[in-house]
Amino acid sequence: MKVYTKTGDKGTTALFGGTRVPKHHIRIESYGTIDELNSHIGLIRDQEIDPIYKQTLMDIQDRLFTVGAILATDPQKATLKNGENRLKIPKISNQDIERLEKEIDQMEKSLPTMTHFVLPGGHQTVSFCHIARTVCRRAERLASHLNDLEPFQPETLMYINRLSDYLFVLARKLSLDLQAEEVKWIPEKES
Repeated sequence: MKVYTKTGDKGTTALFGGTRVPKHHIRIESYGTIDELNSHIGLIRDQEIDPIYKQTLMDIQDRLFTVGAILATDPQKATLKNGENRLKIPKISNQDIERLEKEIDQMEKSLPTMTHFVLPGGHQTVSFCHIARTVCRRAERLASHLNDLEPFQPETLMYINRLSDYLFVLARKLSLDLQAEEVKWIPEKES
C-alpha cells in the first residue's frame, strides 16, 4: 500500500464509504482533531509516568481510532436499508465511558478538593496533559457541530466529553505524583 495516492491533490479526500468531500469539511476537521488529540496522548504516554496511566492512555488511543472511524464515516453509506452496519465500523460503548469515569473517580480519591481554577503548567508532563485536554475540548466542539448537521452515535460525543474531564484530572494527579506545584488562579480584584 502506497502512502501517497495523489487522490487528494485537488483538495478533497474520501470518507469511509467513498464519498469525496473538501479537506476543510467539518467532518474532516472533526476526525483530524481527534487524530491530533491521539498524538498528544501518545506524547503523554511517552513520559515517565505510572505504567497504569500508560496502559489507560493506550486504551484511550485505541478508542480514539474508533471515534475517528465513526466521524470519518458518511452516514448515508454506513447502514443498509435494514439498518445493518454496512461498513462494520465499531461503536463507543457505555462501558468505554464508564471506564473513564472509574479512572477519574480513582484518581480524585487522592487529590485535594478543587477550590479554584488551576493554571496549566508546573511540570512538562502536566503541561502535555493540559494541551491534550484543550485539543480534546476543540475536538468536542467540532464533533458537536458535526452532530448538529449529521447526527452520529450519541456515546461518541459523550466519550469525547468525558475524556477531557479525564485529562484534566490526570493533569492534577500527575502534579501530585511529580510533586509539581498546582497554582490556583485567583482573580485580581478591580481597584
